[in-house]
Parts: sequence; structure tokens; C-alpha cells
Amino acid sequence: MSLKSLAARIFAKNIARKTARWAGEPLKSQEKVFKHIIRNAQNTKFGIDHNFARIKSHSEFVNEVPIRDYEALREYVEQAVAGKENVLWPGKPIYFAKTSGTTSGAKYIPITSESIKEQVLASRNAILNYIHETGNSDFVDGKWIFLQGSPVLQEKNGIKLGRLSGISAHYVPNYLQKNRLPSWETNCIEDWETKVEKIVEETINEDMTLIAGIPSWVQMYFEKLKATSDKNIGSLFKNFNLFIYGGVNYEPYRAKFEELIGRRVDSIELFPASEGFFAYQNTQKEEGMLLLLDSGIFYEFVKADEFFEDQPKRLTVSEVELDVNYVMIISTNAGLWGYNLGDTVRFISTTPYKIVVTGRIKHFISAFGEHVIAKEVEVAMQKAVEACDASINEFTVAPQITPEKDELPYHEWFIEFERKPSDMSKFIEILDTSLQKQNSYYYDLIEGKILQRLKITSIKKSGFQEFMKSIGKLGGQNKVQRLSNDRSVADKLALQRE
Repeated sequence: MSLKSLAARIFAKNIARKTARWAGEPLKSQEKVFKHIIRNAQNTKFGIDHNFARIKSHSEFVNEVPIRDYEALREYVEQAVAGKENVLWPGKPIYFAKTSGTTSGAKYIPITSESIKEQVLASRNAILNYIHETGNSDFVDGKWIFLQGSPVLQEKNGIKLGRLSGISAHYVPNYLQKNRLPSWETNCIEDWETKVEKIVEETINEDMTLIAGIPSWVQMYFEKLKATSDKNIGSLFKNFNLFIYGGVNYEPYRAKFEELIGRRVDSIELFPASEGFFAYQNTQKEEGMLLLLDSGIFYEFVKADEFFEDQPKRLTVSEVELDVNYVMIISTNAGLWGYNLGDTVRFISTTPYKIVVTGRIKHFISAFGEHVIAKEVEVAMQKAVEACDASINEFTVAPQITPEKDELPYHEWFIEFERKPSDMSKFIEILDTSLQKQNSYYYDLIEGKILQRLKITSIKKSGFQEFMKSIGKLGGQNKVQRLSNDRSVADKLALQRE
């Protein structure tokens, strides 16, 4: 064992002890965060407008601060973007994470010195908790790669801006710089296909031990590696034993990954966003991610079924229930207040508080009142793939409300198969039955002959990549939308059908 590996184990033990301490006092941890962020922001423009100096409790906070999405918070953000100080948080943000909103145009998410510190610590602690649990620290001696956006940052009124992954690239600690790939020059390449080709060139002969990124784009990297070397990834990188991912559910990709790698490797799921780092997988023994309750973020939760009602009830962690779908609302040390992140989560444990991400409040199918969410279609896909020895690269689902002739409406699944099932009828039956078992509304619609059983449209090889390229979202942090309640994605994808 190297000195670096031994040091990692010792450090990991210390971090695991600290994690257990705050996770064992969840309500105290959240109360501490709540008081800290309210106190620090009371003299900001937002704090004055919302009477922060008088807020002492969650109920008073709810009375003063409504739930807002980015568009509703825009007037404050634009003041900060213009260079004004003390708008949402004391001083100025040190960065803006620039993202492309679907309805708001470009979005500028503020990042403060306090919030970026928590982002970096969360990433580090996820790996250290893994080391402490498994005892596996040998990977620290090999090469690591994080498939991410360009670290080149622009500047606006004295504040740097760029993609979150590009900003994070500036915070790789010195002791990891020698481990890190690709080169800075390659990381700065904007064109994703060119960038992946160069990454393959730089990594193919290295001892890669840790690989991280969004599964769909890591898969593209693996496929190019395999095509270039004519070896599976596990043979090419004999010491590769840890995959870190976030952004999408890994399970629909797992079979394909294990086929490309040639064996199973450990994985760590993360839940980061431009708005904050919310949770990470803290054990290999069970599903779910540990909600980070001491990291400068105060959480509220609204039942997804009630979210669009007037003044839905806002719950703290002390009030949540298991196996209920919630919209997550955050208030942070970056100056986001009562902010609707857009993600939905479900608690699978309250000792400690652990969640699974179930989808997006705007990404669902309810064209007929079925309320289908991403988690349900992903579970159905996993069951069908496993039962039928199939393999997929990507998929999305949309309603077909006005089918041809006199057909009943249906859900259309656009699937890019790596390996098609030998019995497509059985595959469809398992998909549909699984969805019915998970979603009683969908079951009732099928039984009542309001909907017919789902249909599959096969997408050609690399069709999803071509689709993402056509809309300017190839690579980086971009993800394929899993569900749509209309045909905006479906009609473009139909051009990629086999």
C-alpha cells in the first residue's frame, strides 16, 4: 500500500466520523443552517425586502418568502449580474453558473465563496466515505478522469461565469493534479466529439482507475475506446474499479456498461447541480443518497401531487414521510431563497435521511391524468432489459394523443437498442405491465381502454447523439429528457428512427 493510499484511509475515517455526527442530528443540523443563512443575508436587498431581521422560525419564513422558480427570482439575479453588491447574499457572487433554461433563456445561477466550498467538500467526502466503507483506496494511485464541460470562463461585470463542471475544474486539489486527465488543453475543447477523440488519445495507454461523468457521455467515451483498442474497458484499464456519476439514473445503462467494461465495478451516485450539492451515495450496500443537511442548504419539500395548488404546504425534513414524491425547495448560502429546483425526490430512509431522485416536476406524462414520472419508466426499462437479455443506449417517452386511424392513444417509447430483445412482444409486455404495477392511474387507463398498450419506436445507432447535437446539447452536463408531456422531443427524435 502506498503512502498516498494509507493517508486516504486515515483521512476517510475522520470524514466518516464527522458525517455520522451531523447525520445523527439531522434536525439540529438543519436548524443551524437555517439560522446561519437567514442571519447572514438579513442586510441584503432580498433580506430587507423579505423582513429577514424578524424571521425566527420556518413558519415566519414561509409567510415572508414565497416559492419561486428562476423566472420569479430573475429581478434579483439580474441586479447581481449587473455587478450590484449585497443583493441575494453579502457581497458579490464569485461565479455565475450559466445554464440554458427551457423557458427563461440563459440562466445565471449565483455561486458564492461559501457555496463553492461546500460543492468541493461534498465531492471529496463522497469518495472518502466510499474508501472508509470498502477499504478500497488503491485507486488514488492511478489516473482519474472527469468528463466535463470546458473550464474556460468568461467574465461579466467582474464576475466569472461558465458551466458548473468547468468552474469545478478550477478546484481540483493539488494532490490530485498529477492524477487528473485529460490535459487542460483537451479539457478546453468545446466541440464534444473532437474532445472525446482527444481524450481517448490521451487516456488509452494510461492506468485509469476512476472515471466520472454523466452515463450517456461516458458510454460514448467507452465505445470510442473499445473501437480504437479492440479491447473491452476492463481489459484496457485493468485497475479501473470506481465509476462516479450523477444527473441521471444509472440503472438503465448498467447492463450496457458492464458489457463494455467486461465486469462490474463499484459506483457512487452524486446529486450535484449549479444550485448546490444536495446528496451522495454513502454506502455500497443499499440504494439512495445521503441528504446533505449541514452544507449551507436549507430544504423544504412539497408533495408533488399538491405542488400546483394555491399555497401548498411546505414541509421541513422533520415532517416528510417515506415513499412520497416531493418537489425539493432550497434556500442556500449562494442566495437562492424558497427556490424551486425542479427536481422531485422520494425519501427511502429518515435514519439517516436518504433520498432517490424521481424526476423533474415539469418532466412527466399526464396527458390523460396518469402522472407517470421518470423513476417509474426507468424501473420498467430495467426489468424489461434484464428479463429479455437486451441492452439499450438511451430512451425517452412521450404521449401519442392523436394516433392514425381509429387507434386508442398510447405512450410512445423511443429506444436506441444496443442489443434488441429476441422477443419484442415480451419486452413490450414487461415494460407495460411494470408501469401498470407502479402507477395505478396508468393501470386504470389501460383497463378502462382509454389508452392502449405502449408502442416502441426504434432509434438508429447514435440517433440520440445526433438529436442532442442538432439542438446544441451534445456532451458536458446535458442530459436527454426522459419524459415529455408533449411531442416537442418526440417529433425531432422521429427523424432518427431506424
